[in-house]
Amino acid sequence: MSKDASERHCFELVKSADKDRFLASLFAPDAARPLLHGLYAFNVELARIRETVSEPMLGEVRQQWWRDALDAIYARETPDHPVAQLLSRAIEKGHIPKHALMNMIEARRFDLYDDPMPSLNDLEGYLGETSSALIQMAALVLAGDEALGSAEASGLAGVAYGLTGLMRALPLHRARGQCYMPKDVLARFGVTSAHLMAAREPAALGLVLGELRMQATKRLAEARAKAWLIPKAALPAFLPVSLTETYLACLTKAGPIALAKPVDISQLRRQWRLYWQARWDVF
Repeated sequence: MSKDASERHCFELVKSADKDRFLASLFAPDAARPLLHGLYAFNVELARIRETVSEPMLGEVRQQWWRDALDAIYARETPDHPVAQLLSRAIEKGHIPKHALMNMIEARRFDLYDDPMPSLNDLEGYLGETSSALIQMAALVLAGDEALGSAEASGLAGVAYGLTGLMRALPLHRARGQCYMPKDVLARFGVTSAHLMAAREPAALGLVLGELRMQATKRLAEARAKAWLIPKAALPAFLPVSLTETYLACLTKAGPIALAKPVDISQLRRQWRLYWQARWDVF
């Protein structure tokens, strides 16, 4: 597949499936933007496996395909696949370690099954291998070795943004029978994953969501305290995180309604927020 075809494919995939990161990538230099799209398209491919297969085993087969593709990429035998082609260029530019991408695939095994997330600690670990890792990889693509010092900020920012995203996607996950809400937090308020799936005990579930919103707010504040470690060139990797506060405010306003109705904001509001954060070089 040609370079231009790979870039067009990933551009359209990220634009349609990951609007936040797509809009944030527009603030990246022209030469780096397609590489970010390759990285983000890889994330989209992994994230949507659950919805494209009829049973977990088929999802595992698809994930194994990506493991094999990574083996080939690092052996300089990249498959003729548009996302793999562009991902290989991002890997080369950012010197992205193979284990980080493999760990992302492994973490996504959780997506294929209906088991509830065991604990808040497990959830943060999952987000660390997925949302946080993606931010750090993008930072490496944008700033090279200068971004190595931003790993802790990436970790905290990814948890804040990822946790908020999971709460926004609750209706979708409930429809699939998935429970990312931690069992230990649910138990603290006297409910279980079954209550969540059926939207029973909305008052208690509202308290669960309130605690998770506080956790996301805490991690966001901790990430911003580490912002001085982030090179300016890497800022577009962190820009999606700047939307976290806005999303959390909408989730707070929605309350238990967020169990049944997805929480989102207009594209204009999203673009305006990203513009101002980029202008002031903050997230």
